[in-house]
Amino acid sequence: MSTTTPAGGTGAIGQGTASHQPENPALPEGKQPALRVMPMPADANHNGDIFGGWIMAQVDIAGGTVAGRVARGRVATVAVNSFVFKHPVQIGDLLSFYAEVKRIGNTSVTVNVEVYAERRPSDPRVVKVTEATLTYVAIDKDGKPRQLPR
Repeated sequence: MSTTTPAGGTGAIGQGTASHQPENPALPEGKQPALRVMPMPADANHNGDIFGGWIMAQVDIAGGTVAGRVARGRVATVAVNSFVFKHPVQIGDLLSFYAEVKRIGNTSVTVNVEVYAERRPSDPRVVKVTEATLTYVAIDKDGKPRQLPR
């Protein structure tokens, strides 16, 4: 969700509440992130909040890497099934995108993506900032759906 700030800017802001997660969650243990990235000033609005669309693009990249491994080739995003911005992301947060397969169909792969922000080093905290579920379809060289390998 994107909201308008009093000064007229927009930015991704929380849908969830702090009561739904631990006070200071940790990064998932035993899992490797599909993507890690640090947003820069060009990715933010005038208040320093990272644009929701930028986060969505990174989630799509992370989910697509996992779906592409399952498909053993090209995939295309066909649906954003759910997308929740739980907390704002700020310039300098180190974002870790964890993606795992939720469902495998004949031609499609559904992937859950969770995004965690490691806040500034002077006050290290981990915050779950985004959750999303996306569906990808395996495509051939002509961009047509193809069967997933078994």
